[in-house]
Amino acid sequence: MHVQPYLNFNGRCEEALTFYREALGAEVTALMRFGESPEPCPGMPAGTENKVMHSALKIGESTVMASDCECRGAPNFQGVSLALSPATTAAAEKAFAALAAGGQVHMPLGPTFWSPCFGVVADKFGVSWMVSVPA
Repeated sequence: MHVQPYLNFNGRCEEALTFYREALGAEVTALMRFGESPEPCPGMPAGTENKVMHSALKIGESTVMASDCECRGAPNFQGVSLALSPATTAAAEKAFAALAAGGQVHMPLGPTFWSPCFGVVADKFGVSWMVSVPA
């Protein structure tokens, strides 16, 4: 069994994929648009043919899946954080700064009893990231 996060960007998925490629060096390993579906997607608003039906994004050794889902408004990511574990403090600082661009820092990077460098940031899409260098 394997658990993977699946993020719904509600119309901003392609923008998010580009952001994570630039911010984290992520790689898009799969991308399918609604217009490429072999069957119509019920309930989709007109003009969403080029929106992302499904994508997979490789970040380090992990895969995060993402979609535009129903394309009905702003994304809403509450109660969930993605944990990012860069190997070094320098890598954590770089990733944190990139994720914070246009977002909101909830806890600045700093040492904790469990990590030499830990911080929490919500990126410009509202996705919460806990950045933590392993002790």
